Amino acid sequence: MPRTSALCRGLTATAVLAVSVGCTVQPGVDGSPPDAKPGGVSPLGVSIGPAPDPATSSPEPVATPSSPAAGRTYSSAPAPTPPRTSAPPPAPRPSPSAPKPATLMAVGVQSDQVRELQARLRQIGHFDRSPTGYYGSVTASAVSSFQGKRGLPRTGTTDTVTWQRLLGMTEQPTRDELRPPTEKPVAKPDPRCLKGRVMCISKKSSTLAWMVNGEVKSAMDVRFGSEYTPTREGVFSVGWKSRDHVSTLYDSPMPYAMFFSGGQAVHYSSDFAARGYEGASHGCVNVRDEKKVAALFDEVRTGDKVVIYW
Repeated sequence: MPRTSALCRGLTATAVLAVSVGCTVQPGVDGSPPDAKPGGVSPLGVSIGPAPDPATSSPEPVATPSSPAAGRTYSSAPAPTPPRTSAPPPAPRPSPSAPKPATLMAVGVQSDQVRELQARLRQIGHFDRSPTGYYGSVTASAVSSFQGKRGLPRTGTTDTVTWQRLLGMTEQPTRDELRPPTEKPVAKPDPRCLKGRVMCISKKSSTLAWMVNGEVKSAMDVRFGSEYTPTREGVFSVGWKSRDHVSTLYDSPMPYAMFFSGGQAVHYSSDFAARGYEGASHGCVNVRDEKKVAALFDEVRTGDKVVIYW
C-alpha cells in the first residue's frame, strides 16, 4: 500500500507538471504505460481521448482581421454592396431638318419643260387637254391631284421630288404628245363628214378637222358664239372667202375668213389666241392657231362642205 500511494502521488505530480507547461501527454513518452490504447482507460484509471488522424482532420479555421487598426474586428461575410442606380438615358439630339425640295415650275412659267410636264400628267390621266407649255391654274390643279394621290404635299407647284416621282411613272413624251394638233382630243367624225371635202366641226370637243374622203388632213382648236349669239349647227357649204376681212358690223378683223352661213365664218381670232376659252365669238367659228388656219384657207375651196354638230 505504501508503494501504491507513492506511485499515485508521482503520477499526479507528473500530470500537474504537464498541464502547467502546456504539453500534451503522449503514450510511452511521458511515463504513461506503453500498453495504453487510444480512446481507452489506462491501467491507472485515466481516460485517454482518441488521437487525431492527420489524414482526416483539418486545422481549425482562424479568423483574419478585416483591418489592421487597433481593436481588430473580424468579418465572416463581405460588406453589402449598395444597390446600383441606372443613369438616365441621354437626351436625344435633334435631327437636322431636311432641306426643302427646290421648286422647278410654278404658276406663270412658260417653257418646254412645262409642256413635258403636261404631257406626262396626261399619260396618267391627270391632265385632260393637250400641252400648251403654259403653267396656269389648270396645270397647278393637275399637279396638286398627282401629289395628293402619291402622298406628297399638295402645293400645286412642281418641285424636285414631284418631278422625279412623275418621271419614274411615265415615259418620254413623243412629238405628237408634246405638240398635238388640238388642245382637246379630236372628236369622232360625224357620219356626214366621211365623204368629200369637209370642215368637220365638233362643239363637244371644240375642234375642227379638215377631212378629205374620211381622212383627217389637219386639226385645230376652235371656239363658238355665246348663248346670245350662238353658232348655227347643221350642214353648210363655203359661200365665199376673204383673206384679210374686217367685220363691218363689229369693226373687228377676221383674217382668213371662210363664210358658210350669212355673216358666220371660220376665221382666225387674235382674241382667242390671247384669252383662250374665256371669251366667245359673235357666232363665227374662231381658230386659235394662225398658221394652221392660213394653211386651211389655202386648201378649202368655195363649195366645200361644212358640218357643225355636237
